[in-house]
Parts: sequence; structure tokens; C-alpha cells
Amino acid sequence: MNSHPRIFLSPPHMGNDELSLIQEAFHSNYIAPLGPMVDAFEREFAAYTGIPHCLALSSGTAAMHLALRELGVGSGDKVVASSLTFIGSITPVTFLGATLVFLDSDRSSWNLDPALLAEELANAARSGNLPKAVIPTDLYGQCADLEQIKAVCAPYDIPVVSDAAEAMGARYQENTIPQTPAWRHAGYGAKAAIYSFNGNKIITTSGGGMLASHDERLIAHARKLSQQARDPAAHYEHTEIGYNYRLSNILAAIGRGQLRVLDHRVIAKRRIFEQYCQLLADLPGIEFMPEAPHSRSNRWLTVILVDPVQFGASNEQIRLALEAENIESRPVWKPMHLQPVFKSCRMRGGAVSEQLFNTGLCLPSGTAMTAADLERVVGIIRRCCRPRN
Repeated sequence: MNSHPRIFLSPPHMGNDELSLIQEAFHSNYIAPLGPMVDAFEREFAAYTGIPHCLALSSGTAAMHLALRELGVGSGDKVVASSLTFIGSITPVTFLGATLVFLDSDRSSWNLDPALLAEELANAARSGNLPKAVIPTDLYGQCADLEQIKAVCAPYDIPVVSDAAEAMGARYQENTIPQTPAWRHAGYGAKAAIYSFNGNKIITTSGGGMLASHDERLIAHARKLSQQARDPAAHYEHTEIGYNYRLSNILAAIGRGQLRVLDHRVIAKRRIFEQYCQLLADLPGIEFMPEAPHSRSNRWLTVILVDPVQFGASNEQIRLALEAENIESRPVWKPMHLQPVFKSCRMRGGAVSEQLFNTGLCLPSGTAMTAADLERVVGIIRRCCRPRN
């Protein structure tokens, strides 16, 4: 058994305020969902992202479910999404009885390809079967080209739901005023945006999510649905079906503390990425996830592509070598069009996302990593390199 302490992929990293905020929540006796911490977390999240209306929920998946229901997605509808994503981003489409259409990634961002989206929507318009919504994912903390995706969808009046689950603290360039482009938070400007505070995210509430929108009515009704759709009455009155999706007051207290250190976490994640780049720069066959011109990534995870011929080992051989030394790494998301549960869904393209999956590896990127931890990871990767002469 390896005696080294385990290095996790992206473990939680608490700041200085979370414990005192939890104690404050305990002393208030607001333990269950709802309470002053939830209200404050929503206000502070709105202030940070610039998206005025926010709803704290039990998960990012719950946020996506509510967003799609608010847009009227249902049986017989079609939703277009990026294939290279986490399954929680798109399972709510199936909850609602709709059908998924997957699109490939572009090489510059690894996110949903706007050109393929334009082709898909043009064909759908000709056949009279436009999708009800489009879901781009901000992969590994890099913003999709939301401006271009919105521009493609606008002529058809198709709403965009931004899956920014991995992208807290990331920014993209909004060109509303060409002379003075603004850097907006991930998800800003979409019809709705969803965020995740799972334990491995850049900030965490242990489990939780947020639905955010510029549309006040959308959030107001989603708020009602998230609380079992209870109508205003002294008794429990229900005229529609809802869910038990609200975030607890205790977890919201953690979220408030985490939000206060988010900018520091982004700086740390980007520094870790830069250190990997420097320490692995001389190795053949290693390529890093690019940063698209429109995006300032939070570098949630540092991701490499491995050319097994040039490097002399595959991404899976590197992963196994790291695991043998008690270090967690992980393949890039397996594209959804390759997942057995979605084998009947239509896919446009596929070569880019499949190549990223076949050669990609996510490296440990926890913001509490020490220099010794990083050097340990790099040393094992370097020992795997056996280029052919």
C-alpha cells in the first residue's frame, strides 16, 4: 500500500469565515431549508455575478430541471446540447420527456461549436422542428462562446440555458458595445444560467446549486416550484406539482463563506495551471486545454491531451501510474453521444469531442495543493514519458 497521503483531483478548500457563518446559522435555529443565510447567499451571488435574480437549490441538476420546466420543455420537444459535458447537465431534458440532440465541440474552447449549432438550427427551421432550448456547457471552467451562440439562436427566438456548473469565477467577453467590450461572469446574459456547488467545484456548499436569470418572473415561479409548489394559504394548497429542491440554511452559510474567497481560488487555479505548463513544457506529446480568446477560464481543472506516440505512454497509462502513487486523476468527460443511455439520440459531428476523450486527462488541481504535491504529480508524469527516438 502506498504510504503517501492521497492527492485528490479537486477537494474542498474552506476559507476563514465558513465556520463562523455556520455557527451563526445554528444560533438562529434556522437549520432546515430556507432562512436568512439562504436569502443572503442569493443576494451576494447576484451581486458577484451581475445576474439580478438568483435561487439557491439542492444541486445544479435541480437548477437545470427548473430552468427547462420554466421554458416549457416537455414531451415531444427537442433540446440541443453539447455532447462533451457531465450527464447532470442534460438528464433534466429526459426528466421532462423531451429528446436530446448533441453537437460536437470546437477546438478553440472545447465547448459547443457555434457553426454546428447554426447548421442544426437552419435544418430544423426548414423542417419546422426547432428546439425548445439550447444548452451550452462551460467546460472545465472555460466559458462557451455565449455571444455567438445567442446570436445564432436569436433569429429563431430560442432561449439559451447556460450550464456554468464548472465555471464560477470565469469570465467571457460581451461585445454589446464593440469599442468597449465588457467581461461578464459565466452565464450572464443567457435566459437562465445554472451553477453547481458540489464538493469538487471551485467553491462548494458540499452539495448545492444556483439558478440565475435576468427574468424576475422565471425565478419567482421556479422558487415556488422548488418549495413543493405551495400556493399562498394558511393550509397546504397545491394547484401544480413542484419539488423539494431548496438549499438548506446551513449549506448556504458555507456558500457565503466560499463566495468571499472565490477570486483567490480562481487566482490559485490559474497559477496551478501555469505551473503545470512550465514544468511539463519540455515533454513531447503534451498539449494543454487552450484558453479561447473570448474567455478567461477559472481553470477549475488543469487538463492535458497526450499523444501516445510522441509521449511514449497513453493518458490511461499516466492515470494508472498516478493512481499507483495514491494520486487521483480522471479522463475527460466521455461524450454523451457515446453513452449507452443516449445511444438513440442524434449527434452532429463528434470527431473533436471523441479525440478529447480518447487523449485527455484531468490533473489534480486543488487550490490547497502544496509545491511538493505538484512536484510529486509532475515527477510521475515525467517518468511515464518514453518518447521513441
